Amino acid sequence: MDKEKIEELIMKYNEGQADPSEIKMIESLLEEGTIDLSQLHELKSLEAQVMKIESPIPSAELDNQFYQMLRSMKQESKGFSWKGFFSWPELAPKLAFASITLLIGVLVGYLFLPSPKSTREVAQLSDEISDLKEMVMLSLLEKESASDRLKAVSLTSEMSPSSKVTTALLQTLNHDENINVRLAALDALKPYTSDGKVREELVRSIANQESPLVQVALADLMVALQEKSSVKELQKILKSGRTPKEVRKRIEESIKIMT
Repeated sequence: MDKEKIEELIMKYNEGQADPSEIKMIESLLEEGTIDLSQLHELKSLEAQVMKIESPIPSAELDNQFYQMLRSMKQESKGFSWKGFFSWPELAPKLAFASITLLIGVLVGYLFLPSPKSTREVAQLSDEISDLKEMVMLSLLEKESASDRLKAVSLTSEMSPSSKVTTALLQTLNHDENINVRLAALDALKPYTSDGKVREELVRSIANQESPLVQVALADLMVALQEKSSVKELQKILKSGRTPKEVRKRIEESIKIMT
């Protein structure tokens, strides 16, 4: 294959337009050493997206506002007097304000808050919608068309977390014949990686992967999560004689970072 066709193939993959046969061609080129993993942008994005999941750092401005509010409260407390608080000129407006607030609260609660019955009905409807989405997702995953299975995976982003969702995604990651669908399932599992059981299943999934692209994507995710228990499984890939040189190098770097 000439250089121009290879560049066109890489461009299609990076734009998400490569079909299964073209992805297999990319894997063959990887094994031959004709192309480099760094040319495939999609694999770089996985770690970047997971690493974005971090706790926000308070800004200096937030600290300044906090201490300014604290000083203000201290100054107000210095001038406080229980005697003055309970004096009639001071107490009367406070009692009036409290009474009005209480009456408004009771009225709003009576007029606008839903009754227990309506609350139960809304909760029941929400559960039924979630069940329907799960049913549609599971049905699409059984379709022959890879595009239908990709739709099923994308549906999980709109669904509430559940064991059915994670089980279906893990099953897809481990057994779907289409590499794009496997990569999409792995991406969809990222929000669930705080669950220890999901992390364990992701580590086990490494042994099920023969695609170099999925192997590297999983290795990158393990590094981002600092999942040291994955090192043993990643080392098994290194021992395989079928592992391309570039993939071997990438996994060796991943293991080095985690150990």
